[in-house]
Amino acid sequence: MFRSHVLICGGTGCTSSGSLKIYDKLQEEINKNGLSKEVQVVKTGCFGLCANGPIMIVYPEGTFYSMVNVEDIPEIVSEHLLKGRIVTRLVYQETVEEDGIKSLNDTDFYKNQHRVALRNCGVINPECIDEYIGRDGYQALGKVLTEMTPEEVIQCILDSGLRGRGGGGFPTGRKWQLARNIVPNADQKYVCCNADEGDPGAFMDRSVLEGDPHVVLEAMAIAGYAIGATQGYIYVRAEYPIAVQRLEIAIKQAREYGLLGKNIFGTDFSFDIGLRLGAGAFVCGEETALMTSIEGNRGEPRPRPPFPAEKGLFQKPTILNNVETYANIPQIILKGADWFASMGTEKSKGTKVFALGGKIHNTGLVEVPMGTTLRTVIEEIGGGIPNGKKFKAAQTGGPSGGCIPAEHMDIAIDYDNLIAIGSMMGSGGLIVMDEDNCMVDIAKFFLEFTVDESCGKCTPCRIGTKRMYEILDKITKGKATLEDLDKLEELCYHVKANSLCGLGQTAPNPVLSTLRYFRDEYIAHIVEKRCPAGVCKDLLSYEIQADKCKGCTACARVCPAGAISGSVKNPHTIDKSKCLKCGACIEKCRFGAIIKK
Repeated sequence: MFRSHVLICGGTGCTSSGSLKIYDKLQEEINKNGLSKEVQVVKTGCFGLCANGPIMIVYPEGTFYSMVNVEDIPEIVSEHLLKGRIVTRLVYQETVEEDGIKSLNDTDFYKNQHRVALRNCGVINPECIDEYIGRDGYQALGKVLTEMTPEEVIQCILDSGLRGRGGGGFPTGRKWQLARNIVPNADQKYVCCNADEGDPGAFMDRSVLEGDPHVVLEAMAIAGYAIGATQGYIYVRAEYPIAVQRLEIAIKQAREYGLLGKNIFGTDFSFDIGLRLGAGAFVCGEETALMTSIEGNRGEPRPRPPFPAEKGLFQKPTILNNVETYANIPQIILKGADWFASMGTEKSKGTKVFALGGKIHNTGLVEVPMGTTLRTVIEEIGGGIPNGKKFKAAQTGGPSGGCIPAEHMDIAIDYDNLIAIGSMMGSGGLIVMDEDNCMVDIAKFFLEFTVDESCGKCTPCRIGTKRMYEILDKITKGKATLEDLDKLEELCYHVKANSLCGLGQTAPNPVLSTLRYFRDEYIAHIVEKRCPAGVCKDLLSYEIQADKCKGCTACARVCPAGAISGSVKNPHTIDKSKCLKCGACIEKCRFGAIIKK
């Protein structure tokens, strides 16, 4: 037994900021001080507070150290682990109170969260199956195989109200029911997992795979039993090397323990899982394109019907759910459908994981009950907007979603409410924007992404998205007319109605939602040739205010185009014909003398 456990985040976020070096240094210092039999160091998954990484928690005290550097490790070992004195300067400030350190669960970031899909992330060593089993792992699989019929499993998922967390929100139990019944005597059925998370700013599924890979394996095996499948595939993008590595370890361990393979738990049920790596094509997040890619072909969508439940992978009945959907399954089986259905709203049960990013203090991973307001997520959990700026909009659903303006900050987040205001849940990316963001530029950014990611199979998406992007580009350059705006809107509805798959059908959403709530910005770009947010370079001009300029020459010295002239201690001027509008002068000026308008 160890008297102390030190948990270090081994997720991608903290790893990129040096957590593995901290892990190595901590082991070195522990060995140097003769503590190797008293203190255990564990690499875990994501804690959620990515903005404060690298992160380290010391138990049993529960001391939460944030933004730790390698140079801090000797002090933590000598003071905290040897002498029992907390290194206060490194402690996450929200946990510091006058009379000591409060629980992390009482902080603004965590107290409004409820972790179901993320319950093991940041708690267990994801590379150790015994730790997963110690947290009730594989008990749900044992229960369904020894106590429940496939029909009872499906009914449990139906009663729970679980809907697909990949974006569409289709009832999970209904999908399983179709795959079991539509072709009951199929010689082969498949269970697939969509881990091809492609939305810009989204990292929910990656974090689950990195922090709790066994939960996905267990859930897929349960799904296999429910529909009568013997083989599963996890389609994960190759850009997730840590997730891939931990999945490989988890699959190997599960096979060694007899939890994958032949006659699981001594029954006649057999099920195995294979990995397939994606090459980063966004369209492969669409279920038929994903299955086409697993088959070894170019990832392009297929017409539906027939739906995958009838003819999916290799033309056999197939179900496909994403990582977060599967992460809920074992807990639903163990705690019951009523437990899960008690969370959330009438039509959107349970919790939802969001990757919180953009103009927000607490960027990171959060899981909240469905129905939590956007205001709670942004102001309480997220800590609000930095630098005293005002909240302008939140983008949900990535390139397939839309922008939620400030007027809807108190909306309860669920599938139906978001669709009603022109957005969508998506897989869970939530990008926060402030007053310095140009909404026309945001729409253009997502359209550029979609144009690049379109597979090109259908004309409305291949050509339509390109034409939409070209019109947006004209608007941001001040070259468009109001007729172009009408044409853009008409094109949006045409692409939406006629594209083959979800990529094209939802590509217009960022444009339509910004037109709905921020049309005045489009008008300003077109009619006034002005970008209200000061983002679109072609519509900007830089000026030096003579009454504020001290003639320090700092701006002239950093200007790459030599556009600024003037003598020492006298006001300077900018030659607008030479100005590159790079902003270097504004950043350098200490007197606020340069403005852009």
